[in-house]
Amino acid sequence: MPKKYYTRIIENELDQMLGIFGAVLIEGPKWCGKTTTAGTRAASRLLLMDPSRNFENRLRAETDPALAVSGEVPRLIDEWQEVPKLWDAARFECDNRGGEPGQFIFTGSATPRDNERPMHSGAGRFAKLRMDTMTLFELGKSSGAVKLSSIISGEKFNGAFGSLDSASIAECVVRGGWPAAVGRDVLAASAMAKRYIGIVAEEDLSRVDGSRRDPEKVKAVIESLARNESTLATLKTLVADLGGEVSRQTAASYISLLARVSFVRDIPAWNPAMRSPVHLRESKKHHLADPSLAAAALGATPETLLLDFKTLGLLFESLALHDLWVYARANGMSLYHYHDSRDLEVDAVIAAPGGTWIPVEVKLSSAQIEEASDNLVAVEERMVAAGNNPPVSKVAIIGFGSQAYVTDRGVQVVPLDVLAP
Repeated sequence: MPKKYYTRIIENELDQMLGIFGAVLIEGPKWCGKTTTAGTRAASRLLLMDPSRNFENRLRAETDPALAVSGEVPRLIDEWQEVPKLWDAARFECDNRGGEPGQFIFTGSATPRDNERPMHSGAGRFAKLRMDTMTLFELGKSSGAVKLSSIISGEKFNGAFGSLDSASIAECVVRGGWPAAVGRDVLAASAMAKRYIGIVAEEDLSRVDGSRRDPEKVKAVIESLARNESTLATLKTLVADLGGEVSRQTAASYISLLARVSFVRDIPAWNPAMRSPVHLRESKKHHLADPSLAAAALGATPETLLLDFKTLGLLFESLALHDLWVYARANGMSLYHYHDSRDLEVDAVIAAPGGTWIPVEVKLSSAQIEEASDNLVAVEERMVAAGNNPPVSKVAIIGFGSQAYVTDRGVQVVPLDVLAP
């Protein structure tokens, strides 16, 4: 019996881009559903990692790229980075076919080796989309009663009740958003995340540039990133956390490679206006691609997280930012973090180039709403005093203990499991 397909948020954007560009590239971590979703739009496909007949597809692509990209359109080219010359072949076909949109869908979980990069950028022919693991809304764990699009429009929400408690949050964190884990127990889902870490450490990083990596050192760097998840840990902090086990240069190299295989995604610092007098710290915030990866690297289970609420809170923030990243992008906005020179900070800022912005604080329970409100109001006052537009809303995302409502300080409180794009 075929496994149920879950509708993904990225589908609307994929359809739009296929109607405009000759080719669309979907990037993101392995196992997040790129090939499955692309396959719902594809009329033909070339799966380069298919082992059938001694990887015949890959051999054909390396031998005759023009033949490999031939087929009914849209033609899906899966894990294209295995044969980077296919990019240039598809680009040529896009031009040769008169710029007709919707010719190709490329998917990839890594960037090609530096010495194998395509000759051309694909500008004007390729659109690039980022796909992540599933959000609570895609998993059916969020009611979707509060839409980010409506918050952006200035709407206020009251009365939407969340159903999460600390135990269910701990399970959500450990399970993560892997499509293949849907319907499986939490032990199996956690095993998938652990296996993912093993594959990245033992195989994937070495494939990126052809250099052999020490899997144990890679795992050590991943564990350090997991211990510092949802913090602004600098490279110096991470190296110190590793206790001299890995050098600064090696750690920096590994983190860069982890980003290239979509294992790490950086949340950039917000820069509200080019002439803003507010001095912001510009360091990026490292996040692993799915909260379950951090849990797996730490050896955390739902049971152990319930004995360590500090770690549970940090990993809940990771879960919330993961979902906000996807929801913001679905609304044409981006996710940032805010930390200024006076050490005033909020967990996230959802912003668009035109000046629309929403500061966001993430808290595990409703007992922390007042603390979240203090930060949100302080950031609003600081930015407005510096001549920036006021935010369209101030949002506190919580895990449990409250319904959606607006506080007397104008903060929109939203349980994570009622939020949708």
